[in-house]
Amino acid sequence: MTIDYSSKEYLAKVDAYWRAANYISVGQLYLKDNPLLKEPLKASDIKAKPIGHWGTISGQNFIYAHLNRVINKYDLNMFYIEGPGHGGQVMVSNSYLDGSYTEIYPEMTQDVEGMKKLFKQFSFPGGVASHAAPETPGSIHEGGELGYSLSHGAGAVLDNPDLIAAVVVGDGEAETGPLAASWFSNRFINPIRDGAVLPILNLNGFKISNPTILSRIDNEELAKYFEGMGWEPYFVEGEDPAEMHVKMAATLDKVVEKIKAIQTNARENRDQTRPIWPMIVFRAPKGWTGPKEWGGVPIENSFRAHQVPIPVDQDHMEHADELVEWMKSYRPEELFDENGRLKPEIAGTTPKGDKRMAMNPVTNPGKLIRDLRLPDIRDYAVDNSVAGQVEKQDMIVLGEYLKDVVKLNRDNHNFRIFGPDETASNRLAPVFEETKRQWLGEIEEPQDEYLKSHGRVIDSQLSEHQAEGMLEGYVLTGRHGIFVSYEAFLRVVDSMLTQHFK
Repeated sequence: MTIDYSSKEYLAKVDAYWRAANYISVGQLYLKDNPLLKEPLKASDIKAKPIGHWGTISGQNFIYAHLNRVINKYDLNMFYIEGPGHGGQVMVSNSYLDGSYTEIYPEMTQDVEGMKKLFKQFSFPGGVASHAAPETPGSIHEGGELGYSLSHGAGAVLDNPDLIAAVVVGDGEAETGPLAASWFSNRFINPIRDGAVLPILNLNGFKISNPTILSRIDNEELAKYFEGMGWEPYFVEGEDPAEMHVKMAATLDKVVEKIKAIQTNARENRDQTRPIWPMIVFRAPKGWTGPKEWGGVPIENSFRAHQVPIPVDQDHMEHADELVEWMKSYRPEELFDENGRLKPEIAGTTPKGDKRMAMNPVTNPGKLIRDLRLPDIRDYAVDNSVAGQVEKQDMIVLGEYLKDVVKLNRDNHNFRIFGPDETASNRLAPVFEETKRQWLGEIEEPQDEYLKSHGRVIDSQLSEHQAEGMLEGYVLTGRHGIFVSYEAFLRVVDSMLTQHFK
């Protein structure tokens, strides 16, 4: 049977899925029992101290629901990066609804009892983090420390020609130095040999207590900004869900078809010039579908939606009725059956098997990893048995070794060298006898050296954050690499490494 993925009926199912994701997300924030609100809410059902974030959740759930739709329609190999990872419910809720969470954690059953456990464990002692932590299905990016989402996405798609990294960039995150630098990632993605990054700017307008800079720029100026960075922006904006579903579906179709057209042209015509990749600017209210106001001031579409919008906890039940009203606004009786399982017609909108973003093999790549082939290090030993007779530089010798590492792994396409323009100055230039710097910008000879549209070295952007971020995205999806920089400058990415060690 042919499915019309743009029909009113199908989009109604996408809307139902979105409501279910929002319901599960709010439940994780507040509840530890009575997950479907079948009984009157009492203090023992509520967490002692709800901790987490709401403002980014509904917009990301909306995006996730529509990415599921295009995965189904176009049979895509796609995974999700949650730049604003403080919205930890997003990846938990969506992986629970598509069954991924239960497959990995069987005790989290898709029924009332499993939903109760899911709600209770979130941001709770002995439970799971309030961010997109490593144990979250599908996560290669925690998003606690902001700024690395695009770099991780770019690193992930290198040498993965069929992969699309759907990277949600928070508009607060977009103000960080690392993220601002990472719009240049498109200069290093080869349309023949690599996959594609689809940035989706979640322009919800506010940070913790301030407006975001990009949200106070009109679309004309925003378009100029992103076009200047080498992207083609598509705008989806509004607050009426019915209208937004139609807009998002149509826009994602255009964007996916544009990505496919770029790759088809490049691969059929061996065209390795830098393409203008599409991106989406998604403008919807912060805290969308949540409480409109509280205490006479706005909650939705304001910074006040950022964290816990209604002051309800185990010891403060005065406003419990408002929490129930909010949760019931998603009409859970239409979404879940009596046993707490997502209704089949709604579950049918989710991809299946490894097509689910939470189960994409690159996000848990144990089965994908190929051992790195290494030469015998003893072959590079310097004979210093007679003092003062041999003049060698340790880094040049290391460069010879790395050159052979590149050579031995040439056919596996699983080793890269990253750095902020410090490969040659660190005396590792011998690697350029075997490979080149990957660079999709213009090449001006004889001024330029070792630049080519494909190569195993990416060191042509002077950004430690970008180099380390791309390395992390590369190795977290099952490959191998090294980061080359000066000892004095490595401290620029100290905190990045702390996040990575998790």
